Amino acid sequence: MNNILAKFVSRDLQLPHEGVKNTLQLLEEEATIPFISRYRKEKTGGLNEVQIENISDLYTKYTDIDKRKESIINSLTEQNKLTDELLLRIRDCWNMTELEDIYLPYKPKRHTRAEIAREKGLEPLAKMIMKQNLADVEGPARSFLKNGIETIEEALKGARDIIAEWVNENERARKTVRYQFRRNAMITSTVIKGKEPEAIKYADYFDFSKPLRHCSSHQYLAITRGEREGFLRVNITPDEEDCLKELYGLFVKGNLSSSAEVREAVKDAYKRLLKPSVETEYAAMTKEKSDDEAIRIFTGNLRQLLLAPPLGQKRVLGIDPGYRTGCKLVCLDAQGKLLHNETIYPHAPQHETSLSAKKLTHLVEAYDIQAIAIGNGTASRETEEFVTGLRYDRNIQVFVVSENGASIYSASKTAREEFPEYDVTVRGSVSIGRRLMDPLAELVKIEPKSIGVGQYQHDVDAGKLKKSLDQTVVNCVNQVGVNLNTASKYLLMYVSGLNTAMAQNIVDYRDSNGPFEGRDTLLKVPRIGPKAYEQAAGFLRIPTGGNPLDNTAVHPERYALVEKMASDLHCSVKELIEKKELRQSIRIEDYLSDSVGLPTLKDIMEELDKPGRDPRNTIEVFEFDKNIRKIEDLKTGLVLNGIVSNITAFGCFVDIGIKENGLVHLSEMADRYIKDPSEVVSIHQHIQVKVIGIDLSRKRIQLSMKL
Repeated sequence: MNNILAKFVSRDLQLPHEGVKNTLQLLEEEATIPFISRYRKEKTGGLNEVQIENISDLYTKYTDIDKRKESIINSLTEQNKLTDELLLRIRDCWNMTELEDIYLPYKPKRHTRAEIAREKGLEPLAKMIMKQNLADVEGPARSFLKNGIETIEEALKGARDIIAEWVNENERARKTVRYQFRRNAMITSTVIKGKEPEAIKYADYFDFSKPLRHCSSHQYLAITRGEREGFLRVNITPDEEDCLKELYGLFVKGNLSSSAEVREAVKDAYKRLLKPSVETEYAAMTKEKSDDEAIRIFTGNLRQLLLAPPLGQKRVLGIDPGYRTGCKLVCLDAQGKLLHNETIYPHAPQHETSLSAKKLTHLVEAYDIQAIAIGNGTASRETEEFVTGLRYDRNIQVFVVSENGASIYSASKTAREEFPEYDVTVRGSVSIGRRLMDPLAELVKIEPKSIGVGQYQHDVDAGKLKKSLDQTVVNCVNQVGVNLNTASKYLLMYVSGLNTAMAQNIVDYRDSNGPFEGRDTLLKVPRIGPKAYEQAAGFLRIPTGGNPLDNTAVHPERYALVEKMASDLHCSVKELIEKKELRQSIRIEDYLSDSVGLPTLKDIMEELDKPGRDPRNTIEVFEFDKNIRKIEDLKTGLVLNGIVSNITAFGCFVDIGIKENGLVHLSEMADRYIKDPSEVVSIHQHIQVKVIGIDLSRKRIQLSMKL
């Protein structure tokens, strides 16, 4: 770990240096983010997962700059151009853009117009002109009519090409143009003539103009997608007159003919070299900022989706609804194991209503079903009405479950491994049923960007998106904890310290030897050594194990501490957990040590208060308006129940029980200014909305939360 870079990270993130340094040290030792956040609070100063991830990312950024500096120094050394002053400037620079500006004049060139002019011997003429003390440039230029140069204008043009390159490589010039871009650059987009019908979804950007600094992330990503698809022409440019005025002030001196040549070279440098270069820079910077914002929203949505309330271990009947192909039914036991599958045809065109009702009620009774999960796709509302209209021999809870990503899962390698003897329709129904029981355990099997939340996920940096989403899944899995004896390998592989091979080995060991009786048995599993055990053990739960601490988030490294607490109170650990008055009599300050501080002691006491608790909320039954089945049923002013299905930078989409989701724009979310929709709503939140606009031709619905 580089301590200087650690100080930069601490400064930039405004976090204590000691905590940052210790965090980086733990990361170098291959500790995971969830482990560091949960079990090393004394070392980090209580940093959370987001702060630790930011530390890791920023340290990587500074490390990349450091590596680039060494590469530049090596290049300059090979060219024999490295001076003490240049070395000092490079060493002191920690901004990648400024670093590249310093290196630009020395960077090996491709065959540019300036290089061609140099090869023809025109650099001395360029230097003479650049001094700007020639009243007549044609006389000196005449002496350069050689090496294939036939006219004075050709000689002057070559000299201007060299001067233009000097201007382009000048640090002050580049900073000047960047300042103009930053202050007043406009982004414009226009539709390519003749493409209007095909590009109708980009209609808002057919004639679009806005200051770049005010262009939102979703607007920029939409515009660049339209450009990429060949529908829009996009330009980012500052005021040209202002830029040239500033550049002329830097380079043009006097009114002699040589000054006019320099003026022309500066104008050429701006249009041909500087502006395109800085425009590319700003396009990349804006893209990166837009990507970061879109990824932030996506990961926030994913986190909420993964931490959605579970029904828990109950026997569920899952239904993938449909018309012509019927409704696919599956019966699952309390652990999600498939017991039975069948298809019924209660809707058009078959209309086997009575037979379907008989089959469904029989399955509920035969498999002791406690809840029914219905996918929210085609025929969902009709199926919900059919299911809730039947009489059962018990109270049955009926839930409508999001199908997003179910088709991706059902056709995946994961689904084929789980259910090799069943087709995609059965697998999809199982996924719907299991999502009700435990959304987290089921959704980890689907690639996060296929789950159906977020915006423009196919337009952002794929590597950065995957890294962020994967870390979000890891954080959520470890926040909730995993039952070691029932979890699938697909869930286990996200546990801190474990990988795919280790997860498979755990499942294989469990199949061969029966349920784990204690966390320490993990060390008998192939490929799980002391390091993996240290990172993983605290996040794994054994509800029926011999040691009650195995069903808590207390790490095995602290078992002795809890046992000492119990011993001091002359009771067992089990009694300590069961009896509140015993726990209340503990003075945690008595157990402070060099390695155990108040943060860890407080975490331990919280776990003893609620062992094995699930941090997720309790699931609630929800009903849509029974009179609304399609967009044509809507009327302006109607107030409806809805479920937040997606959150974007400009508002949220709400499922109101029909095929089309409605949009609540930021301006319609509250009677106050809202910067971020997440201030007001969360994924799967139950809300009331009012219909304020219906566009039947575009199938768009505008909603308001201002009731």
